[in-house]
Amino acid sequence: MINPSSLAFDIDGVLADTMTLFLDIAREEYKIRDVKYEDITCYTLEECVDIDPILIETILTRIMDGTHKVPLKPMPGARNVLTRLGRLHSPILFVTARSTREPIFEWIQNALSFDPDSIEVVATGSFDAKVDVLLSRDISYFVEDRLETCYPLFEAGVTPIIFKQPWNRKRHPFVEVGTWKELEPLIEF
Repeated sequence: MINPSSLAFDIDGVLADTMTLFLDIAREEYKIRDVKYEDITCYTLEECVDIDPILIETILTRIMDGTHKVPLKPMPGARNVLTRLGRLHSPILFVTARSTREPIFEWIQNALSFDPDSIEVVATGSFDAKVDVLLSRDISYFVEDRLETCYPLFEAGVTPIIFKQPWNRKRHPFVEVGTWKELEPLIEF
């Protein structure tokens, strides 16, 4: 069982359904209809989807800046589990490789109806910088969707929990959850 005070979360691909937003923007604003969620089999989109790399960068920049019309949605069940978790431990820590904090911090407050004091969002600007943030806050468990990030976390003593996505389907030694409902029983409520 995971102590709530020792648990933190990634945002994109774990809390926020960012890849669905990417595909929605590609479809609705750029008329790209032949790429499916399941086609995103690697974290670096240019390596696995047939979309111009400049367009990929344009869409991703808009997502990171929060300058998109299509709504970003939370992963199903996230709000319920996080609300329950917040009753036991606050603030809930989110650590993201995004370079800026504000757009996603505001999204979490609005989309999940969370009080700003009940959440902490740290934008590291890189995947590698997550380890230091987690260790400095005595975090023992981190829910992450990027498999490559999990290995340095594990080596540093942070237990990664993989949030299953098409881009992390390689063999690995870590615990996996496919939904927030699967994550919930692992937490000591």
